Parts: sequence; structure tokens; C-alpha cells
Amino acid sequence: QVQLVESGGGLVQAGGSLRLSCAASGRTFSSYAMGWFRQAPGKEREFIARINGSGGLKHFADSVVGRFTISRDNAKNTVSLQMNTLNPEDTAVYYCAADSMYGDLFRASLVDYWGKGTLVTVSS
Repeated sequence: QVQLVESGGGLVQAGGSLRLSCAASGRTFSSYAMGWFRQAPGKEREFIARINGSGGLKHFADSVVGRFTISRDNAKNTVSLQMNTLNPEDTAVYYCAADSMYGDLFRASLVDYWGKGTLVTVSS
């Protein structure tokens, strides 16, 4: 069982930056691939970024390539999402996700564990 707690959401102006963090419970954190999804009002939860257990493999949605980066610290059981050049279309609840299979962290329906989410609001 993995418990995930996100932090770092808030209100930011367009063009600004935010850093989201996710703290995970458990002693086997490095065995899980980690990812971030987001869900805007009235829309489906969508994939944003994922990182494998060692941190050597990363993948981003086309909509955030070049603006967002993902990293993890296995000693601290944390994964972070650095978001730069934010625009109003990035407004959503952002969810941390964990899965034993890196490949599953591309589709929300396949994810094993979810955090409760943190709201990011980007004003124009």
C-alpha cells in the first residue's frame, strides 16, 4: 500500500512558475514509477508526466514538454513537478500517482495509487 500526499498548489499569474511535491509512504518507494496527472473542471483526468523508479526514464505530455520537469528523490520518498511558463489552460487539480508498472502511468484507469490532489489556478 502506498499513500501519496501532494503539496505546492496555489494561485499564480500566467507566465509564472510553481513546484508541486508529492510525499509517499512506504519503504519501497524506489520500486514504484511515479507520475502526475491533472483534471480540469468538466474534463477527464489526463497524463502530464511520469518517471521510472531510478529516475532515469521520463516522459511528458506534448502540452507540457519544455515547460514542466519531473524529478524524484528516493532517499526522501518524494517526487516533484516543476512547472514553468504556466498559462490559464494549466488550471486544474493535479494528482500524484504511483504504479509498479511504468507503462501504466500513461492512462488514468490503470494507475494503482492516487493522491487526493492539489489545486493549481493560473490567472490571465
